[in-house]
Amino acid sequence: MISVNDLKNGLTLELDNGLWTVVEFLHVKPGKGAAFVRTKLKNAETGNVVERTFRAGEKVAKAMLDRREMQYLYKEGKEYVMMDNETYEQLQLTEDQVGDGVKYLKENMVVQVLMHDKRIIGVDIPAHVELEVVDTPPAEKGNTAQGGSKPATLETGAVVQVPFFVQNGDVIRVDTRSNEYLDRV
Repeated sequence: MISVNDLKNGLTLELDNGLWTVVEFLHVKPGKGAAFVRTKLKNAETGNVVERTFRAGEKVAKAMLDRREMQYLYKEGKEYVMMDNETYEQLQLTEDQVGDGVKYLKENMVVQVLMHDKRIIGVDIPAHVELEVVDTPPAEKGNTAQGGSKPATLETGAVVQVPFFVQNGDVIRVDTRSNEYLDRV
């Protein structure tokens, strides 16, 4: 049990017979009345997002998650095959289990698979990945003074906005949490 005053983004809680991940939280101390914590919680299984308010100091159950390091091997049909780095056991995950990070998965990438009671609830991919640009329009002369951007399709199929100087064949670093270009490698 932890106090709602100690909540952090990404923390997983056991509430109402389900697993909920804290997406956002705000500690509010009004001028009149008791303090409270306003949260946005995402259901780990269904993906539903709800807003919930707790009284300050209220106790909630923290979910015990098992993080296992696994390597993404390949895509087979609509499933993604992962291999446990310790036991070499292979698991097949659906796109829903992998989540939004599916567009950044590259063969042989090491990811963290989150498990609760032997049940897979999600996959954490690295915060930054290096991917090759396979398709982007050429920069037009005179268009670079404002420092604009153009769309670029990466080797995994993800599309990000990049500066005009990035060309086909360049390897770039992308922030997987915000889908933003960071730099050229």
